[in-house]
Amino acid sequence: MLKPTKISRSIFDLERKEEEYLKLSKLTEQADLWNDPQKAQSLMRKVSLLRNEIDSWKNFSSRIHEAKELVELQDESLRPELEIEVANLEKEISKREFDLLLSGEYDSGNALLSIHAGTGGTDSQDWAEMLQRMYLRYCEKHKFSTEILDFSPGEEAGIKSVTIAVNGDYAYGYLKSEKGVHRLVRLSPFDANHRRHTSFALVEVLPEVSEDDPTIQINPDELRIDIFRSSGAGGQNVQKNATAVRLTHLPTGIVVTCQNERSQMQNRENAMRVLRARLLEIRREQQEKQLAELKGEYIKAEWGNQIRSYVLHPYQMVKDHRTNYEEGNAQSVLDGEIDLFIESYLKQQRLPAD
Repeated sequence: MLKPTKISRSIFDLERKEEEYLKLSKLTEQADLWNDPQKAQSLMRKVSLLRNEIDSWKNFSSRIHEAKELVELQDESLRPELEIEVANLEKEISKREFDLLLSGEYDSGNALLSIHAGTGGTDSQDWAEMLQRMYLRYCEKHKFSTEILDFSPGEEAGIKSVTIAVNGDYAYGYLKSEKGVHRLVRLSPFDANHRRHTSFALVEVLPEVSEDDPTIQINPDELRIDIFRSSGAGGQNVQKNATAVRLTHLPTGIVVTCQNERSQMQNRENAMRVLRARLLEIRREQQEKQLAELKGEYIKAEWGNQIRSYVLHPYQMVKDHRTNYEEGNAQSVLDGEIDLFIESYLKQQRLPAD
């Protein structure tokens, strides 16, 4: 028999989601829906996500009820078939229990992932590029689409920074665990004496905020917009026209640049995407700080608070310092196999059962 689990609460909590689905579906029937394509696409995505979730839970619930009815028949000839189905349902329950960890307000949406090389010169810039490759591989394996919004190449190798839009269901919910400082220990390929170096890179993960999100409103009068030529590797890659965009949000001092597109308008739209996400992050940090003042502690992810170490010499080990989860195959991790790190972090963050 299936073990009792609090996942049953979600199986029967479909009425609220169905009501929300019907409400949003009616909005998709409005004649002026596509007057605002971005808003329409956001709405259609929400409707599709809800429909898939509702159908999935209904199918799962039906399978459980059918298995229960067959067990109650006490027909021994059905035992082999039932044992297989019960085992499959147990696996499905484990997966769905994990999925329930992704219940935050923005968890189901897209993410903006930025990587910044730390102190350490060329080694840190090379390390930032290694992290970029790791996350692009991870996204590829999970069928997330990616788009580089801004890119600043390193002076000799690697990158100084990169901002990547990650699009897909629950992209932010999974990737939010990667926020923080990542530390690399290895024999430096850029050191003539081949000595061991320690490099750092900062990873930022923000939820993408839609233009119609009421929590973030940007007054155009509070923006300074600068246009300049994109920096590149030279040759044919150098932009002859000024298409790169720098936005400065005057009230907060936040500066966002986007220069990866050849269109000034596209770079401006991408810069606004990043600015909205950064403003949301500030708002959430302020709320967390206020809450922490009541609870007694507030630690911001910043330099000195590395979340994970990647050691390639004198031994191979990747260790997450928040969960103590370790992986000995460092190369597989750098190839994008970070699921178990993400899973262990999300499980640790899970609130006590209510």
